Amino acid sequence: MDLSTIRQPVAEDSKAVDALILRRLQSDVVLINQIGHYIVNSGGKRLRPLSVLLAARACGYAGDRHIDLAAIVEFIHTSTLLHDDVVDGSELRRNRETANTVWGNEASVLVGDFLYSRSFEMMVDVGNMRVMEVLAHATNRIAEGEVLQLLNERDPDTDEKRYMEVIERKTATLFEAGVRLGAVLAEAPREIEDAVSSYGLNLGIAFQLVDDALDYSLDNAELDKNVGDDLEEGKPTLPVIRAMAVGTPEQRALLREAIEHGGRDHIDAVAKTIASTDAIAYTAQLARSYAERAKEALNVLPDSAARASLAMMADFAVTRMH
Repeated sequence: MDLSTIRQPVAEDSKAVDALILRRLQSDVVLINQIGHYIVNSGGKRLRPLSVLLAARACGYAGDRHIDLAAIVEFIHTSTLLHDDVVDGSELRRNRETANTVWGNEASVLVGDFLYSRSFEMMVDVGNMRVMEVLAHATNRIAEGEVLQLLNERDPDTDEKRYMEVIERKTATLFEAGVRLGAVLAEAPREIEDAVSSYGLNLGIAFQLVDDALDYSLDNAELDKNVGDDLEEGKPTLPVIRAMAVGTPEQRALLREAIEHGGRDHIDAVAKTIASTDAIAYTAQLARSYAERAKEALNVLPDSAARASLAMMADFAVTRMH
């Protein structure tokens, strides 16, 4: 399964989104153009805008405003990436230097602000108060998720419930909002809107769970970031949380110290500890359960190529290798 197959029902719409993104990136400030194009063209999968397009078509929408909303969602996502990399001190993303590594933290934060504010300009252009409501709520939830993640950093007592709360807000919220917007544009009944929204939420959770499992299970060359980046930043993700729950006292002590102090000094020992427990399998199985919930939520929609692609996207989220 690849993204080209999933994208096929909205292939022309996807091209229109890419063109719109490039147009709306334009600024008479040269540095904004440089950084904006650098990160937008850095090889991301564009799953969030794709889910907006597919949800709109699956709900029966026949217009073209979903193209604007898909671009808006991508701008919001891109702005959060710029800010995240500064907060986390990240140096690599998708095997490229992060924007803050190339241009510095100040420029990255400010261009992130530009993309965020540009997305709100575009929302106004759409002229739909319900769209504004959904996206304003989503961006607020994302910010809350970022703060919650900050509170969990270097805290080895972070449990699965606290971890799930972070990824629901920080990652899944934008997926949820994006697909809800597709239903809003189609003027679908509220029960359809809520079901599609449930699909997006569960898809986003599954996607992040797999991301966190991959952080400890693949070689650097196959990852969108360095192996162990989360641990280096003191972030207790589910593989570590699970390994601490089922590991030996010695393993728990190792993981606790690694979370509290960060760094990469113990990454090999940590990776072996996680591999020796069921932590990766546990995380992957949980991801699959959320993907199944996402697919079940689509049962309210009529059969269509777009609905089939939404189901395939849920499968892709948990079977991808990067």
